[in-house]
Amino acid sequence: MKYGLDVSIGGSYSNPRRLADLAAEAEEAGWDGFFIWDGLWPDGQEPASDPGIALAAIAMQTERIRIGTMVCAPARRRPWKLARETVSLDHLSHGRLIVGVGLGYSALDFEAFGEEANPRIRAEKLDEGLQVLCGLWTGEPFTFQGKHYQVNSARFLPKPVQGPRIPIWVGGYWPNRRPFRRAARWDGVRPAKVNEAPLTPDDIREIVAYVKAHRTSSDAFDLVMYGLTPSNPKKGAKIVQPFMEAGATWWVDGIGDYRGSYKRMKERIRNGPPRA
Repeated sequence: MKYGLDVSIGGSYSNPRRLADLAAEAEEAGWDGFFIWDGLWPDGQEPASDPGIALAAIAMQTERIRIGTMVCAPARRRPWKLARETVSLDHLSHGRLIVGVGLGYSALDFEAFGEEANPRIRAEKLDEGLQVLCGLWTGEPFTFQGKHYQVNSARFLPKPVQGPRIPIWVGGYWPNRRPFRRAARWDGVRPAKVNEAPLTPDDIREIVAYVKAHRTSSDAFDLVMYGLTPSNPKKGAKIVQPFMEAGATWWVDGIGDYRGSYKRMKERIRNGPPRA
């Protein structure tokens, strides 16, 4: 089991320098991953940071910890621009980037800018965008003709540091099946539950079995469980243990204003992951 943080980029966490400092503290405290949200906050209710800029700052302040998005929405990005950004981040971090993707949490991130918010269209763009992303990551001439995206003999260099490519984790709401069939084609899944209900160890066992049944690769696959644990590692470990036994390979603790003051969250990070 590995342990990470799922950190807001809004409110008290909207300054990239502050996020980078927190990531350095997380690394020192023994966490394995520092992942940040990806949203636009177009309602103006609180300030927010750009995740790509924040990840660049985080990469420069850390040396060991895995970093990435949890999760970004390729449907509102140009996949070729995302390809450039992610390869640059992979080189900047010496191969520590993980790209978490999904449909996008808020429809407002699309509607506020006149973009298509229909979940079906966003799903189509996600699937095509991932094909374009991986094609451009190869460093070879790449052509793609899809419904939403077209690429004509484009070649991007350099290739990512990581091989065969940068890991991709896919977000999805259980028990909806389609996101988990999508995730089975990639490197990991970050599940949540429909209606924001809490996931249970039984849910995790079902997800593991479902993904396994639809997976065609024998490569390692991560199941990333999100939750909240107290500062006391032993108490936290009791919360995590049933999910680890059910098949989760990562535990990520949520960090943001919704959980308490910035000072309290900083202390939570410093107290380290909920290892037994």
